[in-house]
Amino acid sequence: MRTVTRSYESYDIARRVVEELQSAGFPAADISLIGRHESADNSNAGEGAGIGAALGGAAGLLAGLGLIAIPGIGPVVAAGWLASTAAGAAAGGVTGGIIGAFTSAGEDEESANYYAETVRRGGTVVSVRASEEQAPAAEAIMDSAIPIDRDTRLTDYRNQGWSRFDEKADPYRGPIV
Repeated sequence: MRTVTRSYESYDIARRVVEELQSAGFPAADISLIGRHESADNSNAGEGAGIGAALGGAAGLLAGLGLIAIPGIGPVVAAGWLASTAAGAAAGGVTGGIIGAFTSAGEDEESANYYAETVRRGGTVVSVRASEEQAPAAEAIMDSAIPIDRDTRLTDYRNQGWSRFDEKADPYRGPIV
């Protein structure tokens, strides 16, 4: 199995990617989504199920879509195995909860920090576990939605003085799309 991960500027783009992955036959159990959405910023984790139902829509985007609070990011809309790992780490007070979730999914440390910071700044990350044979199809679907260019975005972050995700930082309050 291989994990294919991409980040997107908005929750809506990521949601469409998840729908396309499911339509192509990728099991919902192998797809994860973590992202900021204006509904998450205007809610609390106790309202998670209602938010999940509203954002998931009638198609049942992903089972368990709801809100979790991640240190350094704040409330996020999340679902899937990656979200469960991040939520479990956050609930247990484990340092590097979201970083640990990404590295346990097979991402290197730099990529894990990039994805965590991207979510912190309003983006949404989609990951799918795929066999070596399925991975090219997953990449094609995910890339057709025009993900954020990782190298360009890392350069932008570094030009702003960023070096790595800081879970002790205040949640980013820039625009959420």
